[in-house]
Amino acid sequence: MKFIFGIMAIIIGVALYKQINFETFTFKHTGMAIVYIIGFAISIFVVIRNWNNKGAVNIDK
Repeated sequence: MKFIFGIMAIIIGVALYKQINFETFTFKHTGMAIVYIIGFAISIFVVIRNWNNKGAVNIDK
């Protein structure tokens, strides 16, 4: 799971980087940039959360 979200973070991060205009610090397509940022944040969150748990599955009931 960590590997999949890591690959997703790389792909979304590269796409987000390509959307930024560094001369004016704006995005080419603002709506898509918002979707990219949300997806990037979620994938990074999952990678960090799984990194701390080292892949352990916690089932607390």
